[in-house]
Amino acid sequence: MSRAVLTQATGPAHTRILGLGVARGERAVTNDDIAGPIDSSDEWIRQRTGIVTRRRADEGTSLLDLAEQAARAALDHAGLTGADVDAVIVSTVTHFSQTPAAAALLADRIGATPAAAWDVSAACAGYCYGVGQADALVRAGTARHVLVVGAEKMSDFIDPTDRSISFLLGDGAGAAVVGPSDTPGIGPTVWGSDGSKAGEIYQTHDWLAWRDDPSLGFPTLRQEGPSVYKWAVWQMAPVAQRALDAAGVLPEQIDAFIPHQANNRIIDQMVKQLKLPESVVVARDIVDTGNTSAASIPLATERLYRDGQVSSGDLALQIGFGAGLVYAAQVVVLP
Repeated sequence: MSRAVLTQATGPAHTRILGLGVARGERAVTNDDIAGPIDSSDEWIRQRTGIVTRRRADEGTSLLDLAEQAARAALDHAGLTGADVDAVIVSTVTHFSQTPAAAALLADRIGATPAAAWDVSAACAGYCYGVGQADALVRAGTARHVLVVGAEKMSDFIDPTDRSISFLLGDGAGAAVVGPSDTPGIGPTVWGSDGSKAGEIYQTHDWLAWRDDPSLGFPTLRQEGPSVYKWAVWQMAPVAQRALDAAGVLPEQIDAFIPHQANNRIIDQMVKQLKLPESVVVARDIVDTGNTSAASIPLATERLYRDGQVSSGDLALQIGFGAGLVYAAQVVVLP
């Protein structure tokens, strides 16, 4: 008997983002609202981060509620329904259940069953990780339409007295539908990690420690601000440049730069290092929305659309970076 030869799937040569949708927390939380417990001021927070307000969800709004709202908006933008989705990827670090995955629950909510569904834990780089995976899945022929969602309810992990990161954080979700394209719409993903720096953005203690000693209190987030700032400023601009090079695009050929909305000062330094011309629009959604981790890039993209600063077909360089430490970047054609 002759040995069987496996058949491997193949897909379209190119992909692009077909639709975008977002959801922001319902409440606008000002600097004055949170300055007291961290012994700070509106002026200090603005100077250090650029944030004026951050959006946080109502207590009755869940992570899945935010994800569903963004997913439905993205599908509507793409002219598709949940039944057209072959895979759902949700990037989040604030889904409280170890299992089932938020993606499986979301797939059920939007009528995407039996789509494949899984979660990605890549913090602030998670949306770009998801876009990279979706691009590969479609081009491999494994899926035709992939829903990528970055969703976070960061307010569930905030210690209101923490001066390291809590005052930065907001809640929201952003979703993109990735599918086949006649022309290239998603450049190569440049990504990576450095676990040796895991202690620079971290959870105060793990769930087992809290279980065994409830006096520790509920785990919340912390960061080593100066170290994170240096890493983001000096190491992420070269990653963004590599994404431009991989896509065969020059800085002056992009229309928008959409970095993770971590800190306005970090964004300023990245713009300088990349030598971006003034013609390139720079996303600064952090001013009104805060740092929403995996949701920040799609939220910032939507803001550029809403403000009339970008339009369909524009080229955008996006880069996410955060806890892990992890990072990912790619050049995309805006839907």
